[in-house]
Amino acid sequence: MPFSTLGLSDPLLRAIADAGYTTPSPIQTQAIPAVLQGHDLLAAAQTGTGKTAGFTLPLLHRLSQQSYSTNRPVRVLILTPTRELAAQVGESVIKYGAHLHPRLKTEVVFGGVKINPQMMRLRGGVDVLVATPGRLLDLAGQNAVKLDKVETLVLDEADRMLDMGFIRDIRKIIALLPKKRQNLLFSATFSDEIRKLTTGLLVNPIKIEVAPPNVAAETVEQIAYLCNKTEKSALLCHLIKSNNWQQVLVFTSTKHGANRLTEKLNNVDIKAAAIHGNKSQGARTSALSGFKAGDIRVLVATDVAARGIDIALLPHVINFELPKAPADYVHRIGRTGRAGEEGQAIALVSHDELSALRLIEKLTGKPVKREQIAGFEASATAPAAVPDAPRPPSPGRRPNPARKPAAGSLSHKPRSGNRV
Repeated sequence: MPFSTLGLSDPLLRAIADAGYTTPSPIQTQAIPAVLQGHDLLAAAQTGTGKTAGFTLPLLHRLSQQSYSTNRPVRVLILTPTRELAAQVGESVIKYGAHLHPRLKTEVVFGGVKINPQMMRLRGGVDVLVATPGRLLDLAGQNAVKLDKVETLVLDEADRMLDMGFIRDIRKIIALLPKKRQNLLFSATFSDEIRKLTTGLLVNPIKIEVAPPNVAAETVEQIAYLCNKTEKSALLCHLIKSNNWQQVLVFTSTKHGANRLTEKLNNVDIKAAAIHGNKSQGARTSALSGFKAGDIRVLVATDVAARGIDIALLPHVINFELPKAPADYVHRIGRTGRAGEEGQAIALVSHDELSALRLIEKLTGKPVKREQIAGFEASATAPAAVPDAPRPPSPGRRPNPARKPAAGSLSHKPRSGNRV
């Protein structure tokens, strides 16, 4: 089925062709007609399924068919959990609306940067506003933007917004909107929290679920390299250099861990940059654009900051540390193997992460291939806290002989420590 069968205008079809797309994805096939018809929508869509085009294309079509008022009130409001995702959605709106006449005015607002320039840009009115919840409330509180004419509200990655504690901000924003409007909610899963949020928000929504939840794309090769925790940095450098990888997204559990790993990579001439919540927006934007352009070889990211990283042909995703929540593993590796392309997801797994790996396999229903790299093999037992030499046995006591592990297995201990 080509895009031309979905009811989109010729200018939008030209923009789709310019982007190199020929056939709509499953979520686009279902979502575009529903949005065009004005229905509320509840869609479960994983990263990389084409959901952004699934709602931006029909909304642009509807807006372009209507008359323009001189003051250009906000007619479409798109809320996202992170700055990077807001910027990416804004880019998509501009890209798909390139041939519309007159062009729709789109603005993107988020925190971490000065508010005054955003207030100035909003002064002349805007048709499509993409925003993070906190900054939008700040702007509304200063009367820099009014939301009483919004025709469509989009909650993108609603599950992540709830995880990040935005529920109160979302409810405050909804209170500023007209009661009669179209509502589109996109989430990776239909969790109990999401279902609770939809109560009273969506009116007779069309439900779309394009893929089973918590399933990685078949085009992604998954490998777990078993190693000692103290050897992870060295192993990562070895993998990148020996395979000559040029574009690698690496996930760490903490911001400080991301900074330390980035420094180690740069020290061995692997150009890397970190992206996380403690970085300024300028630094985050620079790192992401450098990574997309190929100037930065490795982007080290935390889960929250990685939302919005949209690279069509990203070949390698590495879990430097496994996430505590198994579902986050699926979100992470969903950054590769997109749009039917092949990708590789590698996890560096130490003794204390074996239980987390098994939980991931239980969630996805698929085993992750375990391998070891010569020179970086995992010890038979988890090493102690970096001793320089073995401790001598206590006087009068004989040391217990080391117990050999079963073939292909490692001993493990419960994971400890907090994730930031």
